[in-house]
Amino acid sequence: MHHWFAYPNVDPIAIHVGRFGIHWYGISYLIGFLCVYLWLIRPAALARLGLTREHVQDFIFYAVIGVLIGGRALFVIADMLTPVTEGGHTASWYFAHPIDFIAVWNGGMAFHGGLIGVIVAIFLFVRKHTGLTVTALGDEIVMMAPIGITLTRIVNFINDELWGVVCRPDRPWCMIPGASASLDDPATAGLYHHPAQLYEAALDLATLPVLLLVYRMRPRNGVVAWTWFICYGITRTVAEIWRAGGVPFLGLHGGQLLSVPMIVIGAVGVWYCATRGGIQRSALRTA
Repeated sequence: MHHWFAYPNVDPIAIHVGRFGIHWYGISYLIGFLCVYLWLIRPAALARLGLTREHVQDFIFYAVIGVLIGGRALFVIADMLTPVTEGGHTASWYFAHPIDFIAVWNGGMAFHGGLIGVIVAIFLFVRKHTGLTVTALGDEIVMMAPIGITLTRIVNFINDELWGVVCRPDRPWCMIPGASASLDDPATAGLYHHPAQLYEAALDLATLPVLLLVYRMRPRNGVVAWTWFICYGITRTVAEIWRAGGVPFLGLHGGQLLSVPMIVIGAVGVWYCATRGGIQRSALRTA
């Protein structure tokens, strides 16, 4: 069976500077935050939110801290809950190596933890700005979320991680992971796997036109943000079908346990905001 692609074995370090290096992972986060910043400083967005460019810069700082703390914290918690035989680490191991609590270069970030961190950052930021609402700010922020998440999934592919389950030999788009691959089952090394990272990247990017369509309809505050909740919940739940690992619970495993509730919460949020939410500032309507 001829397969279309071979894993390219891209160096996870994009730029080498002496003993140090700039990782693709960091670059993807930088681009993601830059996209959010550029979207928020649009005249229409500034008018809707009643903010200045300096305010937006302050918010980006809040968001970065929220993502880093939330994403890393949930990753460490999940790692502690993972059996040592499956690559996890105990709490005692972390306390014996405290630097690893924050060592994103030796592990990763949990998306849902980063999401919680951003939500906390939004609430803290809104408290400082009279007239600004969580729902309006959320609407603007989520517009660039698909781009940031898509880039991160592509970097997961570059880093040779988050591979899917073993693929049937008659699926030409599947690939053999690289030599540095982190596989849940080392016994599957050398076998073809689903490139689940790329599947999820494509699904995440597909949510962008949906958000743009809803945004252009100028719904009540919060509808766009909750629509993204629904979209991401669906795409992550679908992508998890091919992702390996995780102990099933109630028929769900891995990210599905956190993503399925997002669909329900998002649907309730859309209904509530569409029927009772605040109306967008008139400045946005004429922008």
